[in-house]
Amino acid sequence: MPILSVPLLLRWSRRLLLGLLVLLAVVGSGRLVQVAWQSGYDGAREPYLQVVSSEGITLRWQSGGNEVGVVRYGSDPARLEREAREETARVSHEIRLTGLTPATRYYYTVGSGSGVYRGGPDYWFVTAPPAGSAAPVRFWVQGDPGWWHEGSRSVRDAMLQWTAAHPRPQRPPLDLWLTTGDNAYTSGKAREFQAALFEPYADLLRNIPYLPVYGNHDARRWTFFKVFSFPAAGEAGGVASDSRRYFSFDYGSVHVVVLDSESSNLGGYGPMLRWLQHDLAANRQPWTIALFHHPPYTRGSHDSDRWRDSWGRMVDMREQFLPVLEAGGVDLVLSGHSHVYERSHLLACHYGSAATLRPEMIVDGGGGNAAPYIKPAGRVPHAGTVYAVVGSTANLDHGPLDHPAHAVVRRELGSMVIDVAGEGLDAYFINAYGEVSDHFRIEKSAGMPAAERRCGE
Repeated sequence: MPILSVPLLLRWSRRLLLGLLVLLAVVGSGRLVQVAWQSGYDGAREPYLQVVSSEGITLRWQSGGNEVGVVRYGSDPARLEREAREETARVSHEIRLTGLTPATRYYYTVGSGSGVYRGGPDYWFVTAPPAGSAAPVRFWVQGDPGWWHEGSRSVRDAMLQWTAAHPRPQRPPLDLWLTTGDNAYTSGKAREFQAALFEPYADLLRNIPYLPVYGNHDARRWTFFKVFSFPAAGEAGGVASDSRRYFSFDYGSVHVVVLDSESSNLGGYGPMLRWLQHDLAANRQPWTIALFHHPPYTRGSHDSDRWRDSWGRMVDMREQFLPVLEAGGVDLVLSGHSHVYERSHLLACHYGSAATLRPEMIVDGGGGNAAPYIKPAGRVPHAGTVYAVVGSTANLDHGPLDHPAHAVVRRELGSMVIDVAGEGLDAYFINAYGEVSDHFRIEKSAGMPAAERRCGE
């Protein structure tokens, strides 16, 4: 049997390596083509609202071909006297309306210079109240809503029935629509967004501004950042982040912070954490709510104590970001990812595993109808934060549901409605049967001592 020479072995090794690299390049190119193709959608799409502020709003829609987009709008549905027009023809349209009056209902049509695409008395939006306004506000929060099926339809209908039974004079049923991520299963494809969001929710999207959080399933394609707009320049309040992945905005008395726990640097010296510190330091609103996908406390379909679960993102968010959020006086943190509902005690200074939770870290163990969580007025550092996992709008998974940080756990489909008025924040978890499965209230008392708690002492 001939013995292979060293030069011959080296040549064969180089050829094998070259062949392997060529194969990887071909597979990688094919994957990129697949991702790009599945991230696009060439059909018509109804208008949907984005980036609302007290003086502006963004309208988006998609036409069947290249057109110069036109929006006509006004406060009288019979007289749409104002117009905004794109400069070039395109299929996917995005127009920002500015110079609007706060807390005002406007009617609109969208289309092209040759004719109206959609419009009428059912096409309207309401601008946000001025930042710092005491006007009551109502948010809807969906948790991981990326499947459309009978269960998620029931969740939507239950919310609509509840808001109809609890109307607000001179106000729409909802002011703002938020999610906790994973908005299109299984891979964030354009057609999955179409099937899970744009088609079944078309009637709501034309009236209620929609702002989704970025989830791990959304990150599998490029659709998410192609079809949504975000207030990265501070155009709706807050400190400009110059990033579509994390940002903040004001809506009346509420400051909303959206973080990216999926793809941004979660380290202690990363740009997102530095921006968050600046943003919270500049915040002047009496209420602050933060949203991101990976929960800091959960024992549902995920376990926040496990480094191997979700590449340690839940641990990183708890260890790196919770100290900053609590120091900035954040009142409520909403996450998804775990397909259950969990709601914590009023917590402060707990950034370790479940086993490290000590009694003094539970600032208030109440929160229910008869015993609201009580906090001092204003933005007192480490005065207590409620953490809620809202991840079961469309998916429902198993789990032990025994994290000691949580006061209430539910394994049922549902969504959350949040009402903020004056010195109180009420949150209602409404299940698919229309029942308020959990209700908690946070009250801010001007008479409560505002001494700052120091963590680690």
